[in-house]
Amino acid sequence: MSAVDLKESIYAVTLAELRERLVAAGQPAYRAAQVLEWVYAKRVEGFEAMSNLPAALRAVLAEGFIFHALEPVRVLGSEDTTRKYLFRLGDGALVESVLIPASPALYGEASDRRTLCVSTQVGCAYGCKFCASGLDGWSRNLTPGEIVGQILRVEKLSGERVSNLVFMGMGEPLANFKNLLIALEILNSPWGVGIGARRITLSTSGLAPQIRLLAEQSMQVRLAVSLHGARDEVRQQIMPVNRKYPLAELLDACEYYMERKKQRITFEYILIREVNDTLEDAAALVQVAQRVDAKVNCIPYNLVDGLDWVRPEESRQDAFMAVLKRAKVSATIRREKGHDISAACGQLRRQTLAAADPSAGGASEV
Repeated sequence: MSAVDLKESIYAVTLAELRERLVAAGQPAYRAAQVLEWVYAKRVEGFEAMSNLPAALRAVLAEGFIFHALEPVRVLGSEDTTRKYLFRLGDGALVESVLIPASPALYGEASDRRTLCVSTQVGCAYGCKFCASGLDGWSRNLTPGEIVGQILRVEKLSGERVSNLVFMGMGEPLANFKNLLIALEILNSPWGVGIGARRITLSTSGLAPQIRLLAEQSMQVRLAVSLHGARDEVRQQIMPVNRKYPLAELLDACEYYMERKKQRITFEYILIREVNDTLEDAAALVQVAQRVDAKVNCIPYNLVDGLDWVRPEESRQDAFMAVLKRAKVSATIRREKGHDISAACGQLRRQTLAAADPSAGGASEV
C-alpha cells in the first residue's frame, strides 16, 4: 500500500475535525473554513489551487489528504434525460448513481429540480428479491468520501447542480450507519455541499434498530421504507430482512421515528405481478399505511436480467391503486424514469462486470 493510499479523502472530513487537525499541525483553526470553501464552493480539485492559503498550510493538507475523484466508467443517457453513472472506486470496485430530472407533470416544465440516487455500499447483503444490487452479494461499505464524491462527480459531469438526494442506490444505507452520518453532515452543512435536510431521503429495507437510532439524530432527513409487502408471508418472499425484523417490529420502529421526528414516512411498494399486487394485498397495505399515517409510493416492477419477476399490466396497477384511493391513503404510482436504460439499482454494474467489452450495450464512454 502506497503513502497515497493511506491518505484520507478531503471529501470525508467535517469542519470540526479539520479544525482539530489543523490546530494539531500548528495552523490557525479559522483556516479550516477557508479550505472547505475551496473544496465545496469553488470546487477545486487540488490543494495547489487554494491560492489564498499559505504554502506551508497547503503542504500540510497535501501530506494528510487527497482528492479522491471517482472514475466514470460508463454513462447511459435515457430518452427522458435520466442519466445513469457507473463509477470505479480507488480499489477497482464499481458503484452506480442515477440523476433524475424533475417530472413536468409534478413540478412544471421550468423546474430545476435534479434528484440524485446515491449508493452507500458496494453490492448489498440483504438480498431483496427484486433488486440487482444484491445478486452478486456485498463487498464493503462506502467511505464518507466515496458517498460525497458521487454528488460532486455527477455535478461536474452533468454541469447541473443536484437539488435533492435519495439514498436508494446500491446497498442498505442504515447498514453503513457511521459513514452515512458523516456524509450527511457534509452534504447538509452550509460549509459543505449545502443540500437541505428535507431534500434528503434515506431508504431502508427495514432495519428496525437503525430506524430507532436515526430517530435520535438531530438532522431532519426524510425516511422511506422499502415495504413491498403488507403481510409477513408476502413480504418475506420479497424481503429476506423481514425474517429478522417482521412487520410488527418494523412498524413499531416507524411509529417511534414519527413520534420523534414529527414527519411522515413513505412506504415504497414495488408492484410485482401475482406476488404482491392482488386486491387482498392492497387491503393489507391500507391497514399498514393507516396505522402509521404513511404515504405510499407504488412503483411497477423494473425488469432485471436474471430475475423472474414480472411487471403487472396497467389494469392491475390501476385496480390496486383504486383500493388505496377509496381508503383515502395518500398514494401515488410512479411509472419510473430510466426504464430504457436499466436504471434499477445494480443493473449497469452487473452488465459491465459480465461484459468482455466495457463499452458494449450502447453506453457512452466518458
